[in-house]
Amino acid sequence: MYKLSRSRVMIIVAICALGIFFAIPNIVSNKDALPSWWQPVNLGLDLQGGSNLLLEVKLDEVIKERMSSIEDSARQLLRENRIRYKNLSLGEASVKVKIENITSRNKAASLFRGIDTGIEVVEDLDGSLEIKYSDVELAKLKMRVVDQSIEIVRRRIDELGTKEPVIQSQGADRIVVQLPGLQNPEYVKTLLGKTAKMAFHLVDSRSTAADARRGKLSATSRLVQGSMGETYVISRKPVVSGENLVDAQPSFQEGQAVVSFKFNSLGGKKFGEATRDNIGERLAIVLDNEVISAPTIQSAIMGGSGVITGNFTVKSANDLALLLRSGALPAPLEVLEERTVGAGLGADSIRQGVVASIIGLIAVVLFIVAAYGLFGVFTAVTVFMNLFLMLGVLSFMGATLTLPGIAGVILTIGMAVDANVLIFERMREEVKNGRSTRDAADAGFTEAWTTIVDSNLTTLVAAFVLFYFGTGPVRGFAVTLAVGIATSMFTSVTVTRLIITAWLNKYKPTKLPI
Repeated sequence: MYKLSRSRVMIIVAICALGIFFAIPNIVSNKDALPSWWQPVNLGLDLQGGSNLLLEVKLDEVIKERMSSIEDSARQLLRENRIRYKNLSLGEASVKVKIENITSRNKAASLFRGIDTGIEVVEDLDGSLEIKYSDVELAKLKMRVVDQSIEIVRRRIDELGTKEPVIQSQGADRIVVQLPGLQNPEYVKTLLGKTAKMAFHLVDSRSTAADARRGKLSATSRLVQGSMGETYVISRKPVVSGENLVDAQPSFQEGQAVVSFKFNSLGGKKFGEATRDNIGERLAIVLDNEVISAPTIQSAIMGGSGVITGNFTVKSANDLALLLRSGALPAPLEVLEERTVGAGLGADSIRQGVVASIIGLIAVVLFIVAAYGLFGVFTAVTVFMNLFLMLGVLSFMGATLTLPGIAGVILTIGMAVDANVLIFERMREEVKNGRSTRDAADAGFTEAWTTIVDSNLTTLVAAFVLFYFGTGPVRGFAVTLAVGIATSMFTSVTVTRLIITAWLNKYKPTKLPI
């Protein structure tokens, strides 16, 4: 062991130097001046303060919207196939229709099953057909909606530039959003509260709002309110929907704030054909079931891009562009709970964590020095190096440190000397068996290696299990524990071995100081 190659020594020194380098930002006062790739460990909500929101995904609204679409499709199929029906009605999770003729009823049932995957058609005793999703398909639909909502929320939060947000599901229909460093979540709540479903509909020039209120409304049209208090009659089927949008940016046109948008190839084709075939007609831009603008089509727009005009301020144009870029929420979100953690409370947690770490570090150092003398001093050096490596790895990973994470750091400090204790005890046994100083030192590292790996591997497996099954703080603890185990194995075996080898080669002792 006392003949370490130069290349191995250089690798060990280089790893230690890199660990110290990436740990330095954690002790620098002016962190804002540092480049983005050289940043300290991110602090979690419980350490730097911030906001915690619990959101509920309104799944009932999605199901109702799906069933409304199925109702329209069912009505269209019945008309196209000349099937006589009555009492076509929309329920909370199903559509019912009565068809007297049994042959027509069987034909309609077959047509209805082709509307969407997972559709069930149940025949009641009175000859009515009930169209609904199967239980399995309904469960899949709800899961997809929640997953999609989480992704859209993540995009909107990322657009705001919030560092290290935590966005995860809780239960079947809830989302937890943690925003470290954000003390006023009102703006975020406003953005998350908007569904941002946008579509382009032609205005029905054959009907007026007054006619619609008197019941003279075509089955292919509907009544929608405008943002400025107007009322519009628009076609039910959109010309093109917001799903075809690929970009939206705030801009200026004739000194006014506007939002420029761009479609994908399919959306651009639909938009171009609609504007070409309806010159002189009005095109309503509908956002969250409200008309925000209804300009007259002056000419065909074939480039796949356009501009949304309205009474926008710079801020509202920027907000709308952000919402359209991030995509529409598949379901409305409701804020069930809101908690704000003050920065002072986080500072107290950091201070108490630092004090606990220092006390633990001092206790470990005193024990190891008292038990093993000079080799205990060498071990103390590796414990400090282990702390630098831990901070360096966590900073390099961009990990978020929480209060449970600090607990993981403190636990790792205590575990950092375990390997050295095994090595030194093995050295003592070898000396008692009559081996020379160098041979006993060599045997201490080689013979104890299997035990060291076994003990640390079991702890590492436990950390991975905690990370896989845990959430939030538990994962933070698991990450710091796993990183601490890896760095402590490196420092306890490799760095300690390097120091002891250098001491043996320089002083050539006849007796080990343990």
